[in-house]
Amino acid sequence: MTGPLAWVVGAGGLVGRRVVAELERCGWTVRGARVPWEDEAAALRALLEQADRFAVDRGGRRWALVWCAGAGVVATGQDALDAEERVLGGLLDHLDRLPGADEGTLFLCSSAGGLYAGADGAPFTEDTTPAPLVPYGRAKLRAEDRAALHARRTGTRVVLGRIANVYGPGQRLGKPQGLVSQLCLADARGTPLPVYVSLDTIRDYVYVDDLAAMVRACLDLAAHGPPGTVTVKVLASGVPATVGHLVGEARRVFHRPLRTITVPGGTGQVLDLRLRSVRWTEVDVLARTPLAAGLAATAEDVRRRVVAGTPLDAA
Repeated sequence: MTGPLAWVVGAGGLVGRRVVAELERCGWTVRGARVPWEDEAAALRALLEQADRFAVDRGGRRWALVWCAGAGVVATGQDALDAEERVLGGLLDHLDRLPGADEGTLFLCSSAGGLYAGADGAPFTEDTTPAPLVPYGRAKLRAEDRAALHARRTGTRVVLGRIANVYGPGQRLGKPQGLVSQLCLADARGTPLPVYVSLDTIRDYVYVDDLAAMVRACLDLAAHGPPGTVTVKVLASGVPATVGHLVGEARRVFHRPLRTITVPGGTGQVLDLRLRSVRWTEVDVLARTPLAAGLAATAEDVRRRVVAGTPLDAA
């Protein structure tokens, strides 16, 4: 095979599955990673073994490693975040020593919300200095720093993808994360939607298929840069929406009332997280799915899973 080769870590997650599909659609050969994430030592061993095979198989051709893994959210505890950080760091330490590093790109999925939570002057761009407020955001910043160090050590091109709130069909629903999916779940069950933040809270919601296309475009652009280049890229729809607007849009799309209840506990959440990209702006046109269309597609998926009795933790 002569086409580009990709290794997607986290290929079973919401973003990873769509990235795999998008790359394959565009002619990439794609490999996922089979990783026992529940066991830190075993997870690292599995990743190192697969990294060795990937290094052999890429054989001088263009390659990419897309890191979409990580179960952390804003409320995730320090121990779990530390374990994720050690696994990523151990993998990058290993990759530092493998040949052919300057022929490829590492794309690290990071969190715009986690990194910019304490920053001033929304909308936030790639030039905004990160100011995380909680352990989740600080862990994301350390991961970015480690990826940048890998670029300097090896010549691998690195893209730090600071991603807005991702939503779409297939998100795991077993815990209260992903407001759009939780909104659709409340509608499917006929239960109130718990809202942990003010209805004036502003976020950017990017549809997962659009995000996957943006990741692929970033890989294409990165490949033309000098070895060792580190590029920060905000991946967002560029269309901010308040939580109140999102709930109202859902009521319109669902054609029925949706009850909400205010629940305390929005730790680490700030009011205004508008985003705007000023780098590789040609990528931004790929965020083309209107919020109403994305809501409808997500709601259809959630209703189907609820009716079928599919376990909510399953993708």
